[in-house]
Amino acid sequence: MPPPKDVVKIAIQMVGAIPQLIELQQTKPLASVLKDVCDAWSLPNAERYALQYADGRQTYITESNRGEIKNGSILRLTTSPDQEAERLYSGIQSNNSDVKTDSLKKLASLSQDVTFAQEFINRNGLKQIFYIVEEGNDTGEMLAHTLKAFMELMEHDFVSWEILSAAFIKKIVSYVNMNAVDASVQQLSLSILENMVPTSRLLFELVKKEVTLDRLLSHLQATNAELQLKAMALLIALLLAATDAERRDMMEYLREKNIRQFIHKNIIHSSEPPGDEMAHYLYVLQSVSLNLCECRMRTPMDPYSQEQRELLQSLRQTAFESEGEVPASNFSTERRRSLCAKEFRKLGFMNNSNPAEDLRRAPPGLLALDNMVYFSRHTPNAYSRFVLENSSREDKHECPFARSSIQLTLILCEILHVGEPCSETAQAFYPMFFGQDHFFEELFCICIQLVNKTWKEMRATQEDFDKVLQVVREQITRTLSLKPTSLELFKTRVNALNYSEILKLRQTERLHQEETLAVPVLELRERLKPELLELIRQQRLLHLCEGTLFRKISSRRRQDKLWYCRLSPNHKVLHYGDVEEGVNSPPIESLPEKIPVADMKMLLAGKECPHMKEKSSGKQNKDILELAFSIVYDMEEYCLNFIAPSRYEVSLWMDGLNVLLGKEMTSERMQRDLDVLLSMELKLRLLDLENISIPDTPPPVPKPPSNLNFCYDFHHAEQ
Repeated sequence: MPPPKDVVKIAIQMVGAIPQLIELQQTKPLASVLKDVCDAWSLPNAERYALQYADGRQTYITESNRGEIKNGSILRLTTSPDQEAERLYSGIQSNNSDVKTDSLKKLASLSQDVTFAQEFINRNGLKQIFYIVEEGNDTGEMLAHTLKAFMELMEHDFVSWEILSAAFIKKIVSYVNMNAVDASVQQLSLSILENMVPTSRLLFELVKKEVTLDRLLSHLQATNAELQLKAMALLIALLLAATDAERRDMMEYLREKNIRQFIHKNIIHSSEPPGDEMAHYLYVLQSVSLNLCECRMRTPMDPYSQEQRELLQSLRQTAFESEGEVPASNFSTERRRSLCAKEFRKLGFMNNSNPAEDLRRAPPGLLALDNMVYFSRHTPNAYSRFVLENSSREDKHECPFARSSIQLTLILCEILHVGEPCSETAQAFYPMFFGQDHFFEELFCICIQLVNKTWKEMRATQEDFDKVLQVVREQITRTLSLKPTSLELFKTRVNALNYSEILKLRQTERLHQEETLAVPVLELRERLKPELLELIRQQRLLHLCEGTLFRKISSRRRQDKLWYCRLSPNHKVLHYGDVEEGVNSPPIESLPEKIPVADMKMLLAGKECPHMKEKSSGKQNKDILELAFSIVYDMEEYCLNFIAPSRYEVSLWMDGLNVLLGKEMTSERMQRDLDVLLSMELKLRLLDLENISIPDTPPPVPKPPSNLNFCYDFHHAEQ
């Protein structure tokens, strides 16, 4: 007979004593359980003790989390959180530096536990930490433990960051600005400032004023990778919290300091590739920089603006008014207007009498005009060649420069996500972005010449304009997906990907996707499905057995602690537990937590997950919702919450868990895998029928013969 659901068998340890093996009744008050345990070891004052996990994060057991205790858990009898908080509160005030340092070290460790943190904060412990920082002169180990404890206590959100005193903040800032400070102290100080910046405008202005961009850049140039990462985190926090005008000024200053070239050389192309967190910060820096174009992109041209009209006229003058020619201004008004209209038509404007109308659409707005002017001024030979070459063609085959530029600018804005908010988890940055100033404009210069090249290859006419731009979009996206490290490499690759190559790629993809729809083939397909679905099920379970590294995402930090989850080889138990940074595939024995597959009740995804219910519906949280899923288990319906590292991992885990629950696999990835396997299997089976048309219906069975007298009689032949 199985044990009751409200009883778990556990072991309890204590230093210097023989462990107790007990059956813990979950309905029994925790105080009574502690008294029984203390009585067994003849310990008085049971209220001074508490239970905590012996492994992992060593969390204290409370009435609110006791339901998470599983069969086979190992607990430890230890000092209660309030007693420990009182002891450490006294210890950090000791005049003995060794006692004080040890107490702060212990405090930094225990502050990760929410129960202990609450007790310590209730004793006004934060005030004592503030005092140690504000009045102390130590810059070594003791200070590092103090700042670590402060960070862990603040992580629980019991108090606001706005309570910090000016003296405390100035001390933290001084550690960032000083040179002769322990690296761990500077890292923690940078993390504290990073967490302060988004909480209020006042704190943002204070940090921005006290920690200069020059100082952050000096930390970015440090050889210590962790210090470099924390400096980048603070820089990104400042950029995201700034107003549009402040952000523009900051980015301009960083451009003057050649931050892009430094990142390109020393971070992207360093001996170690950027980690996940650095990759995210580089993505955000790229996104913030590109979003500086948003204002121009969303501003339509003002036909009454003298400056904008002059930019427009400069395009015509650069293309058609050479030094030896008489300027159009010397002609009569009527003739000048007629000549300008003719030249604007040659430039490819739809409304040649009033070309400003072409730029009234926003997006791309004035950004398209900026790109055209940049192209004409920085590559005048290529600009003149483009315009004059198309002016001399027959009308139906000329490639319209202005119309193409406007549409190309819009395409680049869409591909590079200009004007979209930064994702909280994305890591997709382009290495070549950091190797070039004026990246957007330079990319435009390459791509507008690509438009002309592709137009000629397609022998296009004005009616083919949209088709040409679709091909150009495909050329750009395919080349960007290869992550070229420089614009020169991008230019080489995108020009090599000509129209004939695009056609070949499309044909290959179409052949992969196309399947014969004849009825016999569809029947064969249905027969093959069960076998291939079983193959996919086995692959999903094998992936779960190998396990995956997950990240916990807290309310403020983008990425926090790491934990690992994997399925046992017999497919009966899920093992999971916290792991350290750098551990890729921990052995199953090192994962202390377990969930029997038999206890799993259901699977939740997206907004249905408990840890996603407080998330807002904004664009920034959309990608996190897509990565979230939860396992509901046990009679009490506890949840194990996941945030997968990628959509690929979400699909594999959701499919594998559905298999364990005896349900159908429902992910898009499963359907894609099944389609690929079916396509391959069908092609192998139908190899012998190549170039033979398969009828929709089987051939009719012929009628039986009128008689059966058609057998050859050998006996008569022998006679």
